[in-house]
Amino acid sequence: MTMLALWAKCADAAMETRSINIQNDSGTKVEVFWIHPDTKETVLQSSPFIYNGATLNLSSFSSHAFEAREMPGKTGNCLGDDDTCRVGYFTVNSNDDQSTFYNYANKNVQHLHYSLQTLTSLPPFQQLTAVFIDTQFNIKHQDNKSLARESAGELLADCQSDVTDKIKDGDMSATDAIKELKQCVESGVATEMEKANEEIAFQSQIRRKMGELFENYTCADHVLASTEPLRETQWIAGDKIVREVHVMLDRPASRVHVIKNFISEEECQAMEDEAKPILHKATVADGKGGSELSPNRKALQAGITIPWKLESEGNFLATLSRRVYDYTNHVLKMDIDEHGQEDLMSIQYEGRGEGDETPDRYTPHCDGDCTGLGFKTGGRMATIVVYCTLPEKGGATNFRNSGLHIVPEQGSATFFSYIDPETMTMDNGFTEHSGCPVVEGEKKIVTQWVRYGVDKENPWDSFNTLGIKKSDE
Repeated sequence: MTMLALWAKCADAAMETRSINIQNDSGTKVEVFWIHPDTKETVLQSSPFIYNGATLNLSSFSSHAFEAREMPGKTGNCLGDDDTCRVGYFTVNSNDDQSTFYNYANKNVQHLHYSLQTLTSLPPFQQLTAVFIDTQFNIKHQDNKSLARESAGELLADCQSDVTDKIKDGDMSATDAIKELKQCVESGVATEMEKANEEIAFQSQIRRKMGELFENYTCADHVLASTEPLRETQWIAGDKIVREVHVMLDRPASRVHVIKNFISEEECQAMEDEAKPILHKATVADGKGGSELSPNRKALQAGITIPWKLESEGNFLATLSRRVYDYTNHVLKMDIDEHGQEDLMSIQYEGRGEGDETPDRYTPHCDGDCTGLGFKTGGRMATIVVYCTLPEKGGATNFRNSGLHIVPEQGSATFFSYIDPETMTMDNGFTEHSGCPVVEGEKKIVTQWVRYGVDKENPWDSFNTLGIKKSDE
């Protein structure tokens, strides 16, 4: 099989992309082969092998399997029993919260040891899987919490050993030993935390740089399809209609869903009719608590107040708005209602051709806080964007730091939340999003920004755009 055919097969598989870093510490040369998922044919990837101490970088997909083969040394023999050459297998990991180590305790089993570790701070489209090939032969399978406990146990054991030796030698009293043990552990923990924070900061920087490249490429490709969902499910709304839901991102503080057939043509028309006489240029937060016009957001908008008294009569605007809060509660279970919430927003973009140097668009931004800090009462914590009129070219929605490209579909909605309802901490940039330039045609959407901590006495406009109560400014 050619490499072209290999990657065509991968593309058809529609699985999560992974970058693989393979490090050979086995003491011998190793060949690495990709295993075709259907035919089980093996394709050499190491061209021709990885020297001891060297590394090999590959791109693959979650669930794809590889074979590592030990190569004979100068004597023509390998390191396995009876001089046989050992063989090991690994499958690319798709679990963001797990580190897996596969070894073999029985030396008679002719396998190489290998470890798979998925780094958790990168989004799915640039996850890194590290594979280590060495000469150890013991089985171990641990998640990150287990690994953390093991690391803490080793640190405590080292500190205890040092203090115990000093007590035995008569160099330290029991009281001083307790103090030194405490200082030793605190120092070790501080060092490990510093290393971890540096690694997280570095990977976050890489993720954002990759996101910029992703944004530029995907917005320029007008025929690019939507990213494949993690999974598909269903939701039954109050109108008893079963709606298909594509789960695109599923983290506690960062969720992105696409809901099919969320809005009807009648509801879209009702929004457009209400918005038409009051459309005005869209604004953005000015960073000082207010809002302003900005070249980063070029569109027309109109806020529509919902006539909730007409909900029982089947008013289209009230029915649509109720569906927004129902879905938000379905996902987050935070008992959100309509009291004190922002108006339902009609937003319209117009395409003026390829030559337009300042097209209608919305550059990358966060709707609420996306710093990973605690939630501020009264702030935004979820958004629903509903697509009524589709442009002929352009207008996709990107979540660039998560590698998500969503092409609008008539009547569908994109829901995204940026709060962890358990810890009340905010998203850390995974729901930063943008509206690609509209090149040709019109794009008409309905947007609802959902807040938490607002009510009749404390409506949304009693807070400024920094999340501070105006009465407390």
